[in-house]
Amino acid sequence: MSKNVLVAYASKAGATAGIAEAIGDELRAHGHLVDVLDVAQVNDLTPYDAVVLGSAIYARRWRPEAVHFLRHHTAELRDRQVWLFHSGPVGPDKDQAQTMPRAVRHAAEKIGATPAVTFAGRLTPETATGFLARHLATGTLSGDSRDWSKIRAWATDLDAALTATNRSTWHRDPRPATENYLG
Repeated sequence: MSKNVLVAYASKAGATAGIAEAIGDELRAHGHLVDVLDVAQVNDLTPYDAVVLGSAIYARRWRPEAVHFLRHHTAELRDRQVWLFHSGPVGPDKDQAQTMPRAVRHAAEKIGATPAVTFAGRLTPETATGFLARHLATGTLSGDSRDWSKIRAWATDLDAALTATNRSTWHRDPRPATENYLG
């Protein structure tokens, strides 16, 4: 059974947007109707059965617009399946899971979402903003560390949870049906 899914994101330099697009593509390949939108473009969650929300994470902080989205849509998100992801780590620690910021963790608990999964990010001289990022982008941290197979596998797990779980079941237990990459 296909679901209407929103994949919303808050991206600083485009890497998180790229991950959101890949998740959307994978869910579409599994037959779901998917909109991939910047959080600033989302006003109404009524058409969606499920929401995937991603944010760039810098200095252990989500983009402010992603946190605002969670807070603003708390009531609507409680009535939907919700998964979270963040992206940003690069270099030798790129595969290390990042702790959810307190405000995000608190909002996730309110809506019944599982902890955010961490995806590696991208840091290149062309996309780096700010003095420190530009400096780091010229060294060993430079490059695109996103693991597309991990991202697609997570989206496939989302599909399994979407198709295995119907509304009457997931209202009682908001955890996804699979936990391979879902946390």
